[in-house]
Amino acid sequence: MSHTAGSTTQRPASWPVAAVLPVLCLACVVGVLVLEGRSYGEPALWSFGEGMEVGHGIGTGLVGLVLGILSTIVLRHPGHRVIGWTLGGVGLFWALDGLSEAYVRLGVVTDHALPAMTFAVWFLARFTSLLPATIVVLPLLFPEGRFVRGGWGVASWACMAVLCLGALAYVVTPYDEPTASLPPGVDADWTTIWGLEPVADVLTGSLQAATIIGVIVPVGVVVHRYRRSRDAERDQMRWLLWGALVTATTIVVTLFLDLGALTGAVFFLCITLTPIAMTVAVVNPRVVSIEELLGRTVLLSLIAVVLVAIDFVVVAALTAALDDEMDQSQVVLVVLLTTVLLYGPLRQRLSRGVRRFLFGDRANPYDVVAGLASTLESADEGAEQLAAVARSVASAFGVGFVSVEVDRSSGERLIATYGTPPDQTRSLPITYRDAEVGRLVLPARGLRSRLSHRDEELLGDLVRQAATAARTSRLADELQESRERLVAAREEERRRIRRDLHDGLGPALSGVVFELESARLTVDGDPASAKRRIAGVSAHVQDVVADVRRLVHDLRPPALDDRGLVGALRQQGERLEPAATVEAAELGPLPAAVEVAAYRIAGEAMTNVARHARASGCTVRLEVVDSALLVEVADDGVGIDPAAQAGVGLVGLRERAAELGGRSEVTCPPAGGTVVRAWLPLRSAHD
Repeated sequence: MSHTAGSTTQRPASWPVAAVLPVLCLACVVGVLVLEGRSYGEPALWSFGEGMEVGHGIGTGLVGLVLGILSTIVLRHPGHRVIGWTLGGVGLFWALDGLSEAYVRLGVVTDHALPAMTFAVWFLARFTSLLPATIVVLPLLFPEGRFVRGGWGVASWACMAVLCLGALAYVVTPYDEPTASLPPGVDADWTTIWGLEPVADVLTGSLQAATIIGVIVPVGVVVHRYRRSRDAERDQMRWLLWGALVTATTIVVTLFLDLGALTGAVFFLCITLTPIAMTVAVVNPRVVSIEELLGRTVLLSLIAVVLVAIDFVVVAALTAALDDEMDQSQVVLVVLLTTVLLYGPLRQRLSRGVRRFLFGDRANPYDVVAGLASTLESADEGAEQLAAVARSVASAFGVGFVSVEVDRSSGERLIATYGTPPDQTRSLPITYRDAEVGRLVLPARGLRSRLSHRDEELLGDLVRQAATAARTSRLADELQESRERLVAAREEERRRIRRDLHDGLGPALSGVVFELESARLTVDGDPASAKRRIAGVSAHVQDVVADVRRLVHDLRPPALDDRGLVGALRQQGERLEPAATVEAAELGPLPAAVEVAAYRIAGEAMTNVARHARASGCTVRLEVVDSALLVEVADDGVGIDPAAQAGVGLVGLRERAAELGGRSEVTCPPAGGTVVRAWLPLRSAHD
């Protein structure tokens, strides 16, 4: 995971240093147990404030011990010393609070004043008013270990100042008299300024207002940090939100329930859960999928709150209808029945709603893929299909922007966009048979843009659909371009043949006719002249025959009909320097188009070897592989410079293979030389 700037240089604290605070917290807990053992079974005889009795300090002490242990874990992790020391300091404060509570409890059941009893009572009744500040400081510092910069940073400093000043006011403000006398010599009010008694209510109200501010500001800071976070830091903030959500839900539910003996355990959970979540976020935020955990927690929280509210309404209605005649067992039975009847349907409906709100339609991958496939079948090829892919991905993942980009063979790019582009995006490649044909552009930030393993599988299915659509679009473009090239090539070929016939063969034959006519007219009067004219006609006819052979060779090399493909290539290879060796297995009958393409490809490759390769040998290999004719020309020359641009010959080689639906490649093996391969399908050529 990544750390904030400057934090990566901090080394983990050593074990002795990291263990100081938890050892102190443990000592406090041991002290609490010893003191609680001596006062076990005795009632609380002293209270302070609004009826707040002295209770058992073990719960508070254990909270401090847990926070101390968490501080050690964080301090042993590099880059988060501020968070670690803050956790430890808060834990020690809570442990001391538990120790003071146990000490005061023992003191009020003892007939004489214990040593430092005055300080213990003051610490418990007054100084622990700083507890809200110790709770608030953690989310204000998390995860960078410092207050955020800007306006929210000013608000953070102001929040801590207000909480600390409010606690100070509580320390010196008079409050209600204790309900029972403390041991002789103990003064619970030694820091009280009695002159403030007329404004005590105002100061108490200010303290309550400060506590409210201490809740609002951290919430705003957390939201601000979350909105600007990304990647690993975003996961850390989600862990904090998860802990806060569970804590808030627990508090809301307990408002409607009488937990009895479980109250202490719930208190312990509410205080420690968020620090535990922070520790996980610092050490390994991806130990589990926080997106899935957060979604399930939101769902369960809604179910819990709704069920408790419904149970409360049902019980209240029945109690009113039965004129308060329901006993506790009947109330429990009504609550259980209501919960059993509503849990299943409520969970299903809320689950669909929460999943759709948080993550879009990705919870139903089959429906998403099937819907996209159906849409692609009915959509026109090209831009409309790509637009359908963009809409489906946006709907599946609940994101506000998706762009599907497809590279055309002409170098142009076809783009289908859904939604408004955000400031930051990320690009995922769209591949078809290991070749990148385009890309999928998604938002780089936001809860819904983060993908779990299952989400990646769904996105892979959608991308395959997109690749098919992109490939279809590209093939459609290539088919149209191929048709245009074929029509243009056909017309050019016809124009060339017409020009050759009209400008060459036509006049030549006309001249032959003229010479023969002249010889016929002079054969009787001047036989010698007629013979000369006939000899000239014979030479002229030979030139015409050569032109006809050239035209025929351009249409189809005669050597293919005379010698076959293998023989024609051997004849051509023998004329080159170095001479090419032709190796061929039994090829069987080949389609005429394949024969011509193989002859041209191999001939062009052999010519390139003779002209440019400076090779000592060249081998041509012909073989039928998987219903395709493999043409391979290999030499031991200097190879091809990787920076060299493909010439007309290599481009023509690729085009000849592509015309038959085949493919070609030119490679330079590490051992040296060049290998040209072309695969020419036989089935499509037959068809």
